[in-house]
Amino acid sequence: MIIATRSSPLARWQAEAVAKRLALSAIDVEFLIVTTEGDQDQTRQIQEMAGRGVFVKEVQMAVLEGQADLAVHSAKDLMSSPTAGLNLAAFLERGDPRDALIGMNLRQLPQGARIATGSARRQAQLAHVRPDLKFTGLRGNMETRIAVAEQEDVDAVVVAMAALQRLELTNSVAEVLSVEEMVPQVGQGAIAVECRDDDPTIHEQLLGISDEPTRRCVEAERAYLAQLGGGCELPVGAHAYLEEGIIQLDAVLASRDGTTLLRTRQQGYDADALGKAVAEELLADGGRALLSINGASS
Repeated sequence: MIIATRSSPLARWQAEAVAKRLALSAIDVEFLIVTTEGDQDQTRQIQEMAGRGVFVKEVQMAVLEGQADLAVHSAKDLMSSPTAGLNLAAFLERGDPRDALIGMNLRQLPQGARIATGSARRQAQLAHVRPDLKFTGLRGNMETRIAVAEQEDVDAVVVAMAALQRLELTNSVAEVLSVEEMVPQVGQGAIAVECRDDDPTIHEQLLGISDEPTRRCVEAERAYLAQLGGGCELPVGAHAYLEEGIIQLDAVLASRDGTTLLRTRQQGYDADALGKAVAEELLADGGRALLSINGASS
């Protein structure tokens, strides 16, 4: 079985995690390393490059063209709508979904501190509680991002905790932000696996390594994002977890500057229905006005 993956240390870690689970079923694995648009362009911020999809499209194409049997992604990098010809067949057990501050914790940050992040979601939520903060962009692999925190003109960097744990870089963490303080990105901490629609054998094998609680939670988050609409360029976050088999979904939608932040929580059994209901609640609670102001439609 051939796994298509990006070349970054984190992407390789994720692909190897999938390979280890497949190996338990005596499946031999090879890797196909793919360079994506997001890997090639290290200067522009992700939202300037049409946002989601810049780290997955070429990996998906390798599967669609038959160069590989499956694709492994960070679930947060996926578009909210399914890719034609591909089946989102498996999710590994989710890692830590939280965000972490490198360099200085939130309480230590001085007035007007400068934070490095390439995420509109992180910027909006931090600005909502600390309007005095200043922000600058952030790109590169995890080691590069951590190093930015040591620059004189940067006080702290925000990154995903799961990435730090997987790469054994947690010694650099100044503070882990709870999901109540910072709602994570849709799919954050989860590893997603895709295969072709017309390959039932591989689909069946992937079902054997999929974690059902993670699948239900990520599908609820993705349904929320999809219901907001493909044109939504506003800061969006969602975090789902199971409580006695019931999905609890916490979601946020904000203005880019963080002055307006809409947030709600609902629960339900059906992931798709729950995600849509949460989106509709936020849209009715001022989200449509935010989308209209920003030239996006739901």
